[in-house]
Amino acid sequence: MPDSRAVTAHEEISADFLIVGSGIAGLRAAIALAPAGRVLILTKADPAESNTGYAQGGIAAAVGNDDSPELHAADTIRAGDGLCDEAAVRVLVEEGPRYVRELVDLGAEFDRERDGRIALGREAAHSVRRVLHAGDATGREIGRVLWESVSSLRSVRTINHALVTDLVAEDHAICGARFWDRAGTCREVRAGAVMLATGGAGQVFRETTNPPIATGDGIALAYRAGARLADLEFIQFHPTALNRPGAPRFLISEALRGEGARLVNDRGEAFMTRYHPDGDLAPRDIVARSIAREVDRTGGPVFLTLAHLEAGEVHARFPTISAMCRSVGLDLARDPIPVGPAAHYVMGGVDTDEWGRTSLVGLFAAGEAACTGVHGANRLASNSLLEGLVFGARAGLAMQQPPAVAPLKSNRLARPEPRAATATLQAAAGSLDVAAVPDLMWRAVGLFRTREGLENAVLSLDASYRAQAATMNGNAESGPDAWRGFNLTTVARLIARAALGREESRGGHFRADFPSRDDRHWKVHVFDVRRDTLE
Repeated sequence: MPDSRAVTAHEEISADFLIVGSGIAGLRAAIALAPAGRVLILTKADPAESNTGYAQGGIAAAVGNDDSPELHAADTIRAGDGLCDEAAVRVLVEEGPRYVRELVDLGAEFDRERDGRIALGREAAHSVRRVLHAGDATGREIGRVLWESVSSLRSVRTINHALVTDLVAEDHAICGARFWDRAGTCREVRAGAVMLATGGAGQVFRETTNPPIATGDGIALAYRAGARLADLEFIQFHPTALNRPGAPRFLISEALRGEGARLVNDRGEAFMTRYHPDGDLAPRDIVARSIAREVDRTGGPVFLTLAHLEAGEVHARFPTISAMCRSVGLDLARDPIPVGPAAHYVMGGVDTDEWGRTSLVGLFAAGEAACTGVHGANRLASNSLLEGLVFGARAGLAMQQPPAVAPLKSNRLARPEPRAATATLQAAAGSLDVAAVPDLMWRAVGLFRTREGLENAVLSLDASYRAQAATMNGNAESGPDAWRGFNLTTVARLIARAALGREESRGGHFRADFPSRDDRHWKVHVFDVRRDTLE
């Protein structure tokens, strides 16, 4: 965004529309809003530093001759393990092709076949090839074309390195936000409507594919403001992140398995058909847990191998991943690549309808920070970028309409209060340092969950949350670092409480003490609202 439109240090800030976040959902909303008034985007870091830019895989849409929105919907619902909101799924798959073609018109350089047609790949749980790629950096390419479009809009301004600490409410409506700017000054902006497009919360877990900024800020902001949240127990753990001591846990895209890469154990044996008939292309939650089980069974690591594929084609098709592997001394095309699961995506978030409206007047949400129910209990591969695109555009349109809130759908159930913990656990629990939260979450609220582990986690996180809340005292004067830690603890606590409350296994949520899916009691989206105060 040009510096000439940046906000100056002493300027009084206001806008018709405020967007918090600069990923695909926020940028597409800005494009929709630009003709209707002044738009301000607050970004936590640099504009390109979002989960969108880290999306190596593709964007799914029914644009192939052998595909249809109905088939895409069926795959999405099947992957969602019985919990997809089918109205939201219909919106996604029916409007998706139009918005993807819009990206092509804007100049997105997706991979092409030799005859010039857009190349379509296949990924796990898709029944046909429907995934568009831009090499192995699709999110970065989509972000590029959207930023170029937004940069040409004179009604859109941006403030980079802005940490939003609170939403501003007046007359029972959200009307702005408070934030720390790059200079360390606490600022306030007023707007007619506010949208949260802050992305995910992978940093809540020790092992994650997400960038450092993914700390669930939007979910924490909405919770503090009193908005309804839903489905936070459903965390998608990507099965294949690099798992090499001393190396960063970067993502090894599912697109590799779509093109023929195989998962093997330390004996070189392919093992996925032992756990699921779809083998390497089983749903992500199945593959992630299967890798963990295979490690336990064999006592050795798991690898991804492409050695049976043509080396030149591998390096040409996956240049970003190839370069990252080369940086840690591995040849993607020849060496077995050690992989393991890592937190990747939050299916839950701020509860919204199909237009991004939340339970609070004036507040909207889209992308990973939101929960329309479109992903159910387990997101279909490459539906995340499509979700941000479609629902970001729709939220931008809805923000221009008269104020309204998302109605509470009939398939929503209020979160039950967690059961009282045993005296032993109560005695053992204590307030955690923020730095210890991700390790606790990975051990107790990760791939395999139990009541005892979850109760212990909830008690510790409750204690930490109360201690931090007392320090914050409802204002922004505690400083940006304290607010970052408070957001992380808040979201970790909400995820752990949600996981303790759902006594079944479904999609990304697996309870070892309740290992079966229970449609009779739990085929519902469970919501949560704030029941405490910071005072």
